[in-house]
Amino acid sequence: MNGYFHIEVGSSQRNHMGERICGDMFLSEKVKEEGRTVVVLSDGMGHGVKANLLATLTATMALNFTKEHKDAHKIAEIIMNTLPVCSERKISYATFTIADIDKEGQCTILNYDNPDAIIMREKESFLPEWQNITLEAGDKSEKEIKACTFKAQKEDRILLMTDGITQSGLGKGNYLLGWGQEHVAGYFLSLVKEHPDISASRLASMIVNKAHANDEYQAKDDTSAVMIYFRNPRRLLICSGPPYDKNKDRELAETVSTFAGKKILSGGTTADIVSRELNVPVEDTLEFEDPDLPPLSFMKGIDLVTEGILTLSKTAEILGTYGPQTNLGKGPADRIVKLILDSDEIHLLTGTAVNVAHQDPNLPVELEIRRSVMKKIAGILEDKFLKSVSLQYI
Repeated sequence: MNGYFHIEVGSSQRNHMGERICGDMFLSEKVKEEGRTVVVLSDGMGHGVKANLLATLTATMALNFTKEHKDAHKIAEIIMNTLPVCSERKISYATFTIADIDKEGQCTILNYDNPDAIIMREKESFLPEWQNITLEAGDKSEKEIKACTFKAQKEDRILLMTDGITQSGLGKGNYLLGWGQEHVAGYFLSLVKEHPDISASRLASMIVNKAHANDEYQAKDDTSAVMIYFRNPRRLLICSGPPYDKNKDRELAETVSTFAGKKILSGGTTADIVSRELNVPVEDTLEFEDPDLPPLSFMKGIDLVTEGILTLSKTAEILGTYGPQTNLGKGPADRIVKLILDSDEIHLLTGTAVNVAHQDPNLPVELEIRRSVMKKIAGILEDKFLKSVSLQYI
């Protein structure tokens, strides 16, 4: 997250009909020390395992070379001259689109043979100045890639896609020549006008679903959409554990009270401290949505009140195994995960008073002390979910 807006990246993919693996590859990474976000989408020739290998190799090289600040010529030349030759087609081929965004919002897009990126600004299409770069070295000389650079603004959205989107519906119904760039752009803009606050992931999913419908729900190609959304950050505070010094109880409560964003209190003692200091009652419930965890409580001004270590440990477990097929329930840990996934900046405030019960050697091994669990959650959120995380002890 830079000083002006948050960069939300979401994606959606659908495999070629009958394939268990996608021939497109999407990769994204935040270069934390530089404040950069790098997004890559590659489409391997054909579909299935071979296509996936080509796309994975291409996307990985593109991501790593971009992080190393190699220029567009060099990135393209290395990729094109490194790809292995397909034994059946006797050619090596994978498309790629790279978006490199710095901390000031300066965005550079490189595109080789994927559909052009569609950029939306103020609910209209924004057309940057594209340049053609001709490769001059190796056996892939004379190949061309397109490049553009522009300064992103708040509420800008960028759609990257493979040709499974633009060629959907080919030869059928209203799209005899395929859905096409203009129709995709029109649908993209109509969705944003209808749902101004729609998330990047949801928007990408709706575009992929529309392409799938164009193909009468029998995908003729791997279909991928990646959405980049520049917006105000959504902030979340997770507070767990009493302060080491009881004199800090008031400071803890004021931090919770004045936090601009959503708030979770995880731990009975933590909730009691905030309740006492702010003079706001805690209401307990007997609704056991998760048989492994104590039920939720409620407090005015707080979005979620849960038990502590057990719930946080399960939260870390869910985050660690979370994937596209994960279905979240209504239990306390599931609700924490939902709030985390809907947030960009997660602030973890950890009390350091020792709870003797949590060091009982007779308790299960996975019942880690609070500090370890919060560190684990912070690591997963940064590495796997690319969240901006702060970890503070009190």
